[in-house]
Parts: sequence; structure tokens; C-alpha cells
Amino acid sequence: MSSALPSTSSQATAVSRDRGDACPGTLRLHAADDGALARVRIPGGVLNVVQAEALADAARRLGDGDLHLTSRGNVQLRGLRDGCGGELAGLLDAAGLLPSPGHERVRNVVASPLSGLDGRGLRDVRPWLSALDAALCASDRARELSGRFLFALDDGRGDVTGLGADVTVRAAGDDALVSLGSVDDAWRVASGEAPRVALLAAEAFLDVARESGARVWRVDELAVPARVLTRVLDRRLSEAGVAHVKERTHTTRTDGPPPGLVGDALCVHVPLGRLTAPQWRELTRVAAPTRDSEVRLTPWRGVVVPVRGLGTTDTADALGRLSAAGLVTDAASPWPRVGACIGRPGCGKSHADVRADAADGLSAAGRSPLPLYWSGCERRCGHPRGERIDLVAVPEGGYRLTAGAPGGPTRTTVLTDPSHLATALAAITP
Repeated sequence: MSSALPSTSSQATAVSRDRGDACPGTLRLHAADDGALARVRIPGGVLNVVQAEALADAARRLGDGDLHLTSRGNVQLRGLRDGCGGELAGLLDAAGLLPSPGHERVRNVVASPLSGLDGRGLRDVRPWLSALDAALCASDRARELSGRFLFALDDGRGDVTGLGADVTVRAAGDDALVSLGSVDDAWRVASGEAPRVALLAAEAFLDVARESGARVWRVDELAVPARVLTRVLDRRLSEAGVAHVKERTHTTRTDGPPPGLVGDALCVHVPLGRLTAPQWRELTRVAAPTRDSEVRLTPWRGVVVPVRGLGTTDTADALGRLSAAGLVTDAASPWPRVGACIGRPGCGKSHADVRADAADGLSAAGRSPLPLYWSGCERRCGHPRGERIDLVAVPEGGYRLTAGAPGGPTRTTVLTDPSHLATALAAITP
């Protein structure tokens, strides 16, 4: 039931949840039509080679063999067999992917994936990432956060600022700007205080939710004026002895890394976020001069492989191998502009095999002025933020196409035959 109280911003949606948070994790599996599903939180998307191999081993031994990337840079394992929860937890724990069982669903942190690799950010956010994850896992209070609550660490370039996080930390010279949801105010603090302030901001959200009696999972679901939230965080920062200045923010937002060589990194896009075992194996081979080498999963269903020190010939060879494995290495490819939920047969609520239809419509999507997202039903699972064309499967067959920016005018048409996608797109786009 929605409350009549004003929300934290004009973009917020006041809600009250009438059930507990059922978001899956690695210890709480979700039953899907293709078997059990586990969602493995990977803060910042950062995996060392040992952890990457452990995930692939778990998918091969227990699931469908593939790794499914999410819009938060996490990994889902699908098609898991019955009764494998204990074995899965053991595999992930041994690889260091389950540092705190009580916090495994709240370790939702996205971070600028090229931070420290291309010279564009104002600072490397990796120290923030390590400190925030450690603070989360050490906080009893943080266990109250829902599995949907999201932190974003932006190195100043503006890439993860636009992902709708509940707490966003953005580099600003020697300082950091910390903001809550879509609240216009931000708190300028010393850079070294940023991880602690991020956790205090999350605790301020929990305080306000408790005091208001609301059962909500995200900051923008709070049915309270923004000043209530800012006042609580001001008080928490003062009590913690954190010097801070409140200011209005106007941030420039950019996209995620394009496919190809960017600075000291190879960037690839994963079509529809599904990594096969051979593709994952090729990625880890490229990344593995040492066992401490890493890959970084992005919130745009891509992978960044740091290759500092790799020669021009070796870099070209690596890109060729990744492309041959079916990963997107060409920035001109239409694939980064196409997304889809799992659809049939994995989801019983889906009205269509949206991934097959998305692949069949790739050529038409490449000519569209807006990105496309295919959904099997009205829930639109995994739907990204921003302006795009929505294709939602309907029970009677076909799709409803909607184009337009959130909150703005929309144009709608019906697609009865996916092979006529180009014609439908022409009808609703300028």
C-alpha cells in the first residue's frame, strides 16, 4: 500500500512492502523453471583468477554450466540441481566469495570498472571498495539492508552515478561526494572517510525506515520528505565526528566502457549477459599471468581485463581470441544496445523466448536510435535505467513496444511478428 506522504524526491515511488525481501543469494536459492538459481554478490565486480575458476567450476558441477551476468556486476548460477546448497556454499567459501554468511546478500556494490586503468577517473576507487566491503561485513546493522539495496563507487567519470544506487560515492578532487537515492543534496567529506560515510548513510536510511514504520527496501521508496533523511544523516555524521558540508549536486553521467582496448584494459561485452564455459575459460586465460590477476565484471554485462604491460601484438592476439569465442570486442556492434530477461524456458512467467527473439532482431536493433530491452512479462526483470525502447511480451502473443524517456511522453505500438521488428521500430521512433 502506498502512503500519501511526500516522497524523498519527485522521482521517488513511495511503497510499502507487504512481505519480506525474497531476493536470492548464495545461501538462499530461488526456484526457477530451469532449476534453482543462486545470485553471487561480487563487490565492484572484481574477481581474482582463483575465484573466477571457482565460479566456473560451480556452474559446471552444479548448474547449467554458464555464468549469467546481472546489471549490478554480480553473477547468477542457474539450473542448479536439488539439494546442492551446501556444496555450493562450500565451493564459494573456499574461494573467498562468502566472507560473511550473514551479509552475503547485502554486498551489492558497483564501482567504476576502468578505475585506475585508463587515466580518466579522479582517483582509483579500489581502496574504497575494499574498505566498504569490510565495513559492511563487520556491521551487525547492515544485515538489516535488503538484497536490493545498492552502493555505487564512482571515480569521478560519472559512469556508475546513473545506475540509481541507494548510496552513491563520487570522487571530487581530494574529497568525496556522498548522496542518498535521488535526494538532491550530497555530503562532501574527506576522501578517506568515504567508505565509513557510505555505511553511515545506509544506517540513516534504516533509521528513517524504522521511525516511519515503513517496510521498504530502497531509499527512493521512503514516503518521507527529503529533509527528514538529510537531517538524520547530518546527525549521524556529527555524532561520528566526520567533518562534512552539504551541497547540491549536478553530475555529468557517462556510459560504461566500450568494447575493445581502453587504456590498460581489454573490454568485452557479453551478449545478453550469458557467459559460456569456453568464453569464461578464454577470459581467465587472458587475465592469468599470475593467480592474483583479476577480471572485473561490469553493470553493463561486460568484462574488463586489466592488461598493463601486455605488448601490442599480445593485446591484438587476446582480442582476437576473445572475439573468436563469441564475445563482443568491436565498439560498433549492436549487442551492447540490446538486453533481455531470461524469458522462456527458464522463467515460467514469461510469455516468450525473448532471448531468441532479441538475437533474431539484432540487425534491426542496430539501426534503432535507442537501446532495446526485451521482457517476457510486465515485471521486466533486470530492466536497466535510462531512455530506451521496451519490448514486453503479452499473453496473447507478440510484444508491446514503448519508446520514451521515464516520466516523459511515450509512443506505443504492437509487434505481432518479431520478424517485423524494423517496421515496428520505425513506427515509434523519430
